[in-house]
Amino acid sequence: MTFYENLRVIREDRGYTQKQIAEVLETTQQYYSDYENGKRDIPIRIYITLSKFYNVTIDYLAGQSDSAEPLSGSREKADAG
Repeated sequence: MTFYENLRVIREDRGYTQKQIAEVLETTQQYYSDYENGKRDIPIRIYITLSKFYNVTIDYLAGQSDSAEPLSGSREKADAG
């Protein structure tokens, strides 16, 4: 699976539409669709936002890991303690 296909898979697995994710990213559905279809390079800020939103590693989103397990020891948890 390619790095951009991971975006579609995780979005569909979590039950979101492209329009909903585009709203999270403050962009248009078409622009986001271009990320999922490999027509646009995905900026690191998008990976960071999606990583936080889905609670997965950037490695997973970028296709460098097969594990979509939630992040452990996130910054929010560390700040609360």
